[in-house]
Amino acid sequence: MTDLKTTTDLLGELIALPTVSADSNMEMIHLLANRLGDLGAEIEIQKDTTGTKANLLARIGPEEPGGIMLSGHTDVVPVEDQDWTSDPFQMRETDGLLFGRGTCDMKGFIAAAVAMAPRFAARDLRHPVTFAFTHDEEVGCLGARNLQGILRDSETRPALAIIGEPTEMRIIEGHKGCCEYTTRFTGLEGHGSRPEMGVNAVEYAARYVARLLDLREQLHNLAPPDSKFEPPWTTINIGRLSGGHVHNVIPGLAEVDWEMRPVQDSDQAFVRAEIDDYVRNTLLPAMRRVDPEAEIVTEVIGEVAGLDPMEDNAVRDLVAQLTGANGTELVSFGTEAGLFQQLGMSAVICGPGSIAQAHKPDEFVALDQLAQCLSMLDKLADQLTV
Repeated sequence: MTDLKTTTDLLGELIALPTVSADSNMEMIHLLANRLGDLGAEIEIQKDTTGTKANLLARIGPEEPGGIMLSGHTDVVPVEDQDWTSDPFQMRETDGLLFGRGTCDMKGFIAAAVAMAPRFAARDLRHPVTFAFTHDEEVGCLGARNLQGILRDSETRPALAIIGEPTEMRIIEGHKGCCEYTTRFTGLEGHGSRPEMGVNAVEYAARYVARLLDLREQLHNLAPPDSKFEPPWTTINIGRLSGGHVHNVIPGLAEVDWEMRPVQDSDQAFVRAEIDDYVRNTLLPAMRRVDPEAEIVTEVIGEVAGLDPMEDNAVRDLVAQLTGANGTELVSFGTEAGLFQQLGMSAVICGPGSIAQAHKPDEFVALDQLAQCLSMLDKLADQLTV
């Protein structure tokens, strides 16, 4: 069980680095880069425009295209306003469970992959193993979208990808896309006794939300007849509507955070076209009859591709062989997998821990889940050996 102890020791180090998406992940990136570099891995660190975030690419094995990529995101969600029973950034073990922010989502997989790296480095590999660790997955897969550019142009791009999100080591071959937006409304403040003299940003935001909810109902009828997702149609969710200060002032500013999870690209195009038409031809003209400076602007927070189930999927078949799994599943949560699939890579999601624990207080991963992950990676090393 040496590999398991090495994994848990490394996981404890990673948990102690609070890589919340709002903060830097550079210390974690350098820790992993040094560990893999000491094994002779070829290291590439890709910083974002701020210089405070980075992706890590590390390759062990022959310098050639193909091989397999083990991928995980380094960022975690915040712990504020969560009722933890212990320090979320100090890993603790209780009854075979490891508690801490990021233990399952998804530093557990990263620790297992890096702990197994010496095994890959000691083999005469037929194909390379690439480690891809990204930033800002939790806020729109920003790092993976940057990584797409490097991989697209790379002469040694991997052919297969395992994304180690928490699936209880089940094989996930598909999920919906995830598109997140913030729409901002700028109106004209005034006294509440004369609503006709102002442009009430909250009222127009409410009308905008009502239109989104109408589109949500229409999406039910657009579901592909063979859709295996649950629910089978594209969904829309309103996450936040804010604006205004007091009872008797016409609010001049409002914001709506919303998302959709498309099952097909045409649904995303339909929603954007319909809501943009509503803004352009209905809401804005009404607002600007009172104030020509009124405005509605939508910011794209993230538009992440879904993972499409494929009839021919080499990495799905490989992971089934490695784990002994008899079937595959689809999930409702989003990952970076679709971005890699867009590059022509065969991709699946399979990792230790349960998504039911992710983002919650007292997040945990079970030791037996990490052991199963290590077993899969050990068998992968055998598969890739000459």
